[in-house]
Amino acid sequence: MSVAAENVTWKIGSRAIVDDVSLHVHPGETLGLLGPNGSGKTSLLRLLAGLRQPHAGRITVEGMDLRTTRRRLIAKRVAFVEQHASTNAGLKVIDVVTLGRFPHRSLFSGWSDTDQTAVETALERTGIADKRDSPWQSLSGGEKQRVHIARALAQSPRELILDEPTNHLDIHHQIGLLKLVSELPVTSIIALHDLNHAAMFCDRLLVMRAGRIAAEGRPEEVLTGHLLREVFAVEAHVEPSRHHGRPHIHYLP
Repeated sequence: MSVAAENVTWKIGSRAIVDDVSLHVHPGETLGLLGPNGSGKTSLLRLLAGLRQPHAGRITVEGMDLRTTRRRLIAKRVAFVEQHASTNAGLKVIDVVTLGRFPHRSLFSGWSDTDQTAVETALERTGIADKRDSPWQSLSGGEKQRVHIARALAQSPRELILDEPTNHLDIHHQIGLLKLVSELPVTSIIALHDLNHAAMFCDRLLVMRAGRIAAEGRPEEVLTGHLLREVFAVEAHVEPSRHHGRPHIHYLP
């Protein structure tokens, strides 16, 4: 397994925000993490990225226990893009993306061709190469989000964890970004609100409710009218799309 969680619990006070969650993500798989607001998605992602320690259970990446693995080693292979990431306003776009190479460099190492290629490729893949010299504060919300994703890609990760990456993006860039992520040769875990996007681009889905797993499996197994009613409190009709064959949700008034 690339990423695995075994009976993981994380609390605030006596309240379990992530409650006895187990999951396994295969190498190269794209896992969509779904659930209503407050279901524990962001907390689970931070645990999987090693940014928080669980109160119970354990998390491994390629068999390495995150509790005992050096943070620098984790950072070399796991990239995490937060929903509301912040950046020093005095930087340019190229400076932010270059930060993705930090885990791979020692105190005395020079800038290498490998570093430069990783940065240039990340800029091109996210469609922001023309903004490379733009000041951070001049960017729109959507452009800032793409820069953060470019920084993560410059890290050359083997596991990519994204929390609502399509927030602030227009529909063209939402589709482009999810297509990009789904085609990368990495293991990806993505929290999403748009269920149709999740069905289109994710290999498997995991649905959370009140900190626990409510459903898990392929999109056609998970996205049913019953689940949408029980977990998301919406009435909907689900049928295979005539364009891509995966589930498409028609929300009912």
